[in-house]
Amino acid sequence: MAQLTLKDTEGYDEQLHSDAEFLCSHQRMDTELVDRLVLQLNRIYPQTLSDKEACKFRSLRVPTKLRLSELLKYLHGKGDDACYEFYRALHIHAEDVYFSLPTRIRQREMPDSRSTIIPDRFELNDRGPIFFLSCFSFAVGIAILYYYRESQRLRCIEAFLHCSAVKLSKDAKDIFISYVEVRKQK
Repeated sequence: MAQLTLKDTEGYDEQLHSDAEFLCSHQRMDTELVDRLVLQLNRIYPQTLSDKEACKFRSLRVPTKLRLSELLKYLHGKGDDACYEFYRALHIHAEDVYFSLPTRIRQREMPDSRSTIIPDRFELNDRGPIFFLSCFSFAVGIAILYYYRESQRLRCIEAFLHCSAVKLSKDAKDIFISYVEVRKQK
């Protein structure tokens, strides 16, 4: 049975709701970072945060923690896509805060079902390693015949060439061995 990950059970809006208290109390979430997040959401994703809303969340008359709290509530109300874009902006501008979020810590602690399924082995065919070795031996044998066909060295490697034909089909084996025998007689 596959295990469910946090992403499978919880959307970004629920994650943001869970992380809101942590974000509002984190000392790294200062005025500058909140402004960068608001600008990111406004400029890159204007469908998430309009110019009027961005001005509201960048107002310096309101304390940063209150602006951040209102921004998180607003994004939570906008839906899953807006919350996802907030997480992307946070990841870009404050990676240390992003990775210290309670939901991210839970995700790292939960085993991912996709990463725990490890295949026994990767097979391109069902013939196994002997077939591969015989094909490789055949290719080496052909290469040796091609490069050293007029040489006297063929006599010392004929045993190797006979072994190369072990797993070939009957017709291919006969042709290969007859070629070796003909070359041996010359």
